[in-house]
Amino acid sequence: MGETTLQQGKLPLCPGDPYPLGATWDGEGTNFALYSENAQKVELCLFDAQGKETRIQLRECEAFVWHGYLPGISPGQRYGYRVHGPYEPDKGLRFNPAVVLLDPYAKALDGLEDPERGLFAYRTGAPEEDHARLEEDQRGVPLGVVVDPRFDWSGDRAPNTPLHQSVLYEVHVRGLSMRHPDVPQELRGTYAGLAHPAMLSYLRELGVTAIELMPVHAHLDDSFLVAKGLTNFWGYSTLNFFAPELRYSAAFRKGDAPGAVREFKEMVKALHGAGLEVILDVVYNHTAEGNHMGPSLSFKGVDNPTYYRLVPDNPRFYFDYTGTGNTLNVRHPQTLQLIMDSLRYWVQEMHVDGFRFDLASTLARGLHEVDQLSGFFTIIHQDPVLSQVKLIAEPWDVGEGGYQVGNFPVKWAEWNGIYRDTLRAFWKGDGGLADDIGYRLTGSSDLYQDDGRKPSASVNFITAHDGFTLRDLVSYNDKHNDANGEDNRDGHNDNRSWNCGAEGPTDDAEVNALRARQQRNMLATLVLSQGTPMICGGDEIGRTQGGNNNAYCQDNETSWHDWGNMDERLLAFTRRLVRLRREHPALHRQKFFSGRPIRGTGISDIMWFRHDGEAMSDEDWRNPHTQSLAMFLAGNGLTETDRQGRVVRDDHLLLILSASSLALDFQLPEVPGCREWELLMDTSNDEASGKSPCGAHTHIPPRSLKLFRCRIGE
Repeated sequence: MGETTLQQGKLPLCPGDPYPLGATWDGEGTNFALYSENAQKVELCLFDAQGKETRIQLRECEAFVWHGYLPGISPGQRYGYRVHGPYEPDKGLRFNPAVVLLDPYAKALDGLEDPERGLFAYRTGAPEEDHARLEEDQRGVPLGVVVDPRFDWSGDRAPNTPLHQSVLYEVHVRGLSMRHPDVPQELRGTYAGLAHPAMLSYLRELGVTAIELMPVHAHLDDSFLVAKGLTNFWGYSTLNFFAPELRYSAAFRKGDAPGAVREFKEMVKALHGAGLEVILDVVYNHTAEGNHMGPSLSFKGVDNPTYYRLVPDNPRFYFDYTGTGNTLNVRHPQTLQLIMDSLRYWVQEMHVDGFRFDLASTLARGLHEVDQLSGFFTIIHQDPVLSQVKLIAEPWDVGEGGYQVGNFPVKWAEWNGIYRDTLRAFWKGDGGLADDIGYRLTGSSDLYQDDGRKPSASVNFITAHDGFTLRDLVSYNDKHNDANGEDNRDGHNDNRSWNCGAEGPTDDAEVNALRARQQRNMLATLVLSQGTPMICGGDEIGRTQGGNNNAYCQDNETSWHDWGNMDERLLAFTRRLVRLRREHPALHRQKFFSGRPIRGTGISDIMWFRHDGEAMSDEDWRNPHTQSLAMFLAGNGLTETDRQGRVVRDDHLLLILSASSLALDFQLPEVPGCREWELLMDTSNDEASGKSPCGAHTHIPPRSLKLFRCRIGE
């Protein structure tokens, strides 16, 4: 199959087919197809085990797809492309056959990037305007590998958990298991490590329903980070949209790079077997190739004007709605096809259950404005595969008009940044938020009800990978990002955090008790709100990043879960919270509460009370000093069995929140058909329990939360 055989003509190049794009093995040979609208010539480059290169010109071109079929080329074959054409940056053209390029449709990679072997199509170190072509070979980009797509999926069943019953758990593949004592050393930080029985058991016991994985597409370690001894730990610098990241592969560690594909599939199958869905955080808004001074790795050298948004009157430069140097050109049909093909591949071939789209507003942009009816959304809604999976948007980007919380179409859920900001401010003690808190607790109907969506469209979160961990949110007033090497200039400044009286670690018992309560307050509010809760992985065990609120480059103990120093009591509290949400349908309604009276009961589906038992008035909602309230949710008293065969009972619930620094006595409301209130949760005392008659008072300590239930008819 190597170079000599090809030169002897024993494996002749056949015309092949223009579709599908990429390298497709059919059992007897491989079809290669590459889209390039502006290329003048395309050479397929095959590499043997010793790195010897054989170049084969693809002479067939149909609808700008250069293609050819080679009999005898089988899985494991390493390949790349040299694409010929003008190198005229002022016209947006950056062809240079001196650079071996990665196939945009490669399904597996043979290794990581090697800057020493060259990644640029111009002479680095020259003035910016001097983009002279290189004569020497640039082979630093990983090669694609022909894959065998066969895999035994027998027995695999997608959990298909309804979104309103979902509890998401955002986590990094590597960070989750790198320090887990029960995961074998050789598997830590890998797909196989995430699929290890110790991790599956932990996730099942936690009670979450879906794992939202931070980017697993192959990515690049940015040169400015490598120069500082750091790496792109988060992976928001995509190199390829089909190949799984090798840094998270146990197979790659053993020298089997293509084995990462099988390992990823095995992970998905194991998670499905544990009843857990897999949602991928995907970055289709930009790539690792950066701006006009960035490397030529794949898209830029294959067909720069097709794949990137170029400035019309100066196409040397790129539109940058992402803060990373470039923006994918979703207006071009081929780029849109690339994204759709990638999404379908991960659903159909890798069996994932949904996606969270990073900086999703970028994908919606027409010319400069964000267009809800852009081609991207239209084609997804019409797609019989993608329209059926979970679609979650990060509804903002860094461009003008990019903040689009509440403006995405039906079938889309959104990271609700307004929920995050409101709840942080409320528990910090800011007043005047009662009206906003009412909306956030009930699914943000002000954002999602009028466009046909349901409460589950609001993906509620208080912390995520980007920002403070929950423990740091209550331990630091200011960010402490010195380890990132940017003089603490990076990361958000508006954190709405409160250190509870001391900056960072302290031996002050009173401060630590308040911090413990504040973590419980926010976790409880998150899990007990209508909508879809997302827990940031590690918050449930008190994970800290030492005040670093932008740990994107910290592939070390700063970011890894510290299983040896778990907050066991906080973990038990979180498990109980998630169980309570699952057991009480009133906490995850499919429809918005409306305040409508329930016939024959004397109550409404939702009611709001002050601490004295009186209904909240308009003045109370607007009062800048209001820091506490009680929310009543009506149940129907029915006992049901959920999809997993577990018994659930739809009881009346009462949630009391007080962010006041003073203790309060709340009067428990008198509800027709209800004799007493049973305490289910108290953030000031994990062991608290008991029952109180309707009309009695319950003591609410400063900054705390209680959840009660009333068993209807008992």
